[in-house]
Order: sequence, then structure tokens, then C-alpha cells
Amino acid sequence: MHKEIALTREGQTRLEEELHNLETVRRREVGERIKEAKEFGDISENSEYDDAKNEQAWVESRIAEINVILANATIIESPKKSDKVTLGCKVELEDAETGTVHKYQIVGSAEADPARDRISNESPVGQAIIGAKKGSKVAVTTPSGRVIDYCVLKITR
Repeated sequence: MHKEIALTREGQTRLEEELHNLETVRRREVGERIKEAKEFGDISENSEYDDAKNEQAWVESRIAEINVILANATIIESPKKSDKVTLGCKVELEDAETGTVHKYQIVGSAEADPARDRISNESPVGQAIIGAKKGSKVAVTTPSGRVIDYCVLKITR
């Protein structure tokens, strides 16, 4: 049994596009690389062949992973009216110590991408702010044990 996975509509679309690309383009490219590498002769000492087979394994693994995610996904519909932080919403948080403002979108773990300010509801920050209202003070305990206090400045859908 697989755990339920929360996805936004955009996340679902991105995964479907990646899956289509892997199945139609990357599979064919890797197949061609393997074919070309076999033509070099002895495959027992052929690094090009080994690289192509490793890439093929990665492509097939990623296809399987995306299929599992999509099969178990629950699409997040942002609530029309809510004054609380929920999956799919965008949040502005102010670090109480430094005054730095952070902007995040709360998403499921399958589409979390901290480099693009998309954090998982399962992350320490995500867990701390889910259900919080504008003006709420929340304490986030980082994996290292440090506690960071935030104030929820803004919640948008």
C-alpha cells in the first residue's frame, strides 16, 4: 500500500509532461545510445555501453516513480475562503530574529522544490505553519534542533 500524495494541479501537469518526455523521447535516445555502444564490439569493457545502461535504468526507475505518484495523488484544490495556511497556498513568513521575509508555496512532498520556494507540508516549516492564521507566531524546530520563530504575515490562494 502506498501513502497518499498531495499534488497541486500545476504539479500534476509537470509530472505528466515529464512522464511523456521520458516515455517518448528519453527512452528512444537511450535505446539509440545502447545500440551504438553495442556496435563498438565487446561490451564487457565498454564504458559507453555501461553509461547508457545506467541511464536506461534511471529513466525506467523515474517512469515507475512518476506512475506511482500519479496513481496515488490527491489533487489539492485551494479552498476559496480560508484564513488558515493550507496545502496549495502561498505564505509570507517573517523571521522574528532577523526580520527577513520568506515567501513559500505549501505543496505535497512530491513537488517540493526549496530552490523555487515550494516547501512540503511535511517539512519542519510546513508542519509548523499548516493551520496557522495571519498574524500567528510559530516556532519551527530545524533538524539540527535550532528553533526559529516566524510570524505569518500574509496568506494567499
